Amino acid sequence: MGFISILIFLVIIYAFVSIRVLKQYERGVVFLLGRFGGVRGPGLTLIFVPFQTMTRVSLRTVTMQIPSQKIITKDNVSIDIAAVAYYHVTDPEKAVIAIENVYNAINQISQTTVRNVVGRFSLDQLLSDTASINEQIKNVIDLHTEPWGAQVTAVEIKDITLPDNMQRAMAKEAEAERERRAKIVAAEGEYQAAVKLGEAADIITQHPVALQLRTLQTMAEIATEKNSTIIFPAQFMTTVQEALTMLGKDSATK
Repeated sequence: MGFISILIFLVIIYAFVSIRVLKQYERGVVFLLGRFGGVRGPGLTLIFVPFQTMTRVSLRTVTMQIPSQKIITKDNVSIDIAAVAYYHVTDPEKAVIAIENVYNAINQISQTTVRNVVGRFSLDQLLSDTASINEQIKNVIDLHTEPWGAQVTAVEIKDITLPDNMQRAMAKEAEAERERRAKIVAAEGEYQAAVKLGEAADIITQHPVALQLRTLQTMAEIATEKNSTIIFPAQFMTTVQEALTMLGKDSATK
């Protein structure tokens, strides 16, 4: 009777020791005497040690920093570039059996891929078409990680460090570009003003009275400034002289 009680007690202890609890985002890869025995889902499960062993695998998305490394672009510019990759395990069986450490493997292949892909582009392409380059890097890494039971969801280049001399050259280029645009805008303004002045001159030529009205308007504007000296245009003086001559002729006729 005592032996049976001890045996029952040991069985209960063994059952408690064999209990495993898997969280919702975890899967358990079970091995029976060294052979793959299946994948357990979340919840309560039993692992009968030492005949069975279980390796936990997380299905959550992992944020992996790709350390900064020196890369020479297609146009022979040396830059330091850092990136970040996001991946998650899609097949727990492959993630445990096909690869020893899936995190380190993806980290190493990511560094190599970033260096190889970025090296095929010039600096201007790298700065202007970053989204397309990120997509190419992701696709290349994903081809390597698929046999490991992992999927790369995104790769983002987050930091590009340029040499000091290259930064100064780019600043000068940007300044020269702004000056070029400013000169073009000023030239377009002068051209439009010249066109309008030409149209105004054509109208005044057809209507000589318009010039006199413009002269009077100019005099009115000068008068509002309370200037002590008023300069009359020569054409205006000729007009005044003609008017006086006509008045003289009318007086002589009378």
